[in-house]
Amino acid sequence: MQKIFITGGAGFIGSHLAEAYIRQGCTVTALDDLSTGREENVAPLAASGRFKLVKGSVLDQKIVDELMRDCDVSYHLAAAVGVYTIVEKPLNSLMTNLKGTEAVLAAADKYQKKILIASTSEVYGKSNKFPFGETDDTIMGATDKSRWSYAYAKAIDEFMALAYHQEKKLPVIVVRFFNTVGPRQTGRYGMVIPNFVRQALLNEDITIFGDGHQSRCFIYVGDVVDAVQRLVETPQALGQVINVGNNNLEISIEDLAKKIIELTGSKSKLAYIPYEKAYPLGFEDMERRVPDLFKIKKLIGFQPKVQLEEILQMIIKHKKTQLGDLYKY
Repeated sequence: MQKIFITGGAGFIGSHLAEAYIRQGCTVTALDDLSTGREENVAPLAASGRFKLVKGSVLDQKIVDELMRDCDVSYHLAAAVGVYTIVEKPLNSLMTNLKGTEAVLAAADKYQKKILIASTSEVYGKSNKFPFGETDDTIMGATDKSRWSYAYAKAIDEFMALAYHQEKKLPVIVVRFFNTVGPRQTGRYGMVIPNFVRQALLNEDITIFGDGHQSRCFIYVGDVVDAVQRLVETPQALGQVINVGNNNLEISIEDLAKKIIELTGSKSKLAYIPYEKAYPLGFEDMERRVPDLFKIKKLIGFQPKVQLEEILQMIIKHKKTQLGDLYKY
């Protein structure tokens, strides 16, 4: 029976990962300060008797040390997430994303625990070389644009993780997530699909920032959970940076909104909002995010299974339950 430690374990991806391990008979300890995670995401897991939620910060080295010492495998998923969070609270975001990773890596090294570090497609910056490969150069925005601070911080996280592997032989894996979606994802921090679904179900205007031609490749959270679990069991993945995404589901934001309107039978209209009205002056976005999946396919034969319409149907069903009586109107 493996003992799993997940930072950010009450968050979107973390709660799905914890749920998967509980189903497999493992014990799971989740550390979460509940700033973006939610206790309700993991509440059903308590009945197993093999799940524990520790409410605390990944910046607390003492707590991180204690929890790391008692685990077999760890996942570092805790981070300041969402465009709004990064733009509105850049200092807090930087401290969480940099010092949190530093604390987790130090503890993992102290006890020589295998650890998977979550990074992001944001580290590719403004590159227009598609698809994005793990060894491609990155093109970051200017440092006076706080929007890019998340990408810089995550890139430093990767450097730290790889340095621990190189110098101290820490068994570490870095994964770059590409637009992971599914039930339990909140729209509070700018996540596009939950926001669109909520607006569609309430027959509100669906707000699209920019012209809507920017595109994303979405991947179902269950496929992501399957991928990372298999990667931590793959010795060849140690010391590697690996894309985790779905390059078959690219869709423009405008077409995504239209698809959600169709699936919900909504009366919503599309409302286009210029970036300068939604974000600080000079905000920049990535026009496309397309992952190269050659490495992960070679390592574990990974192939995403869930298609976009099925993902959207699951999110719509979950959001209807969340909205309750509001949806009936």
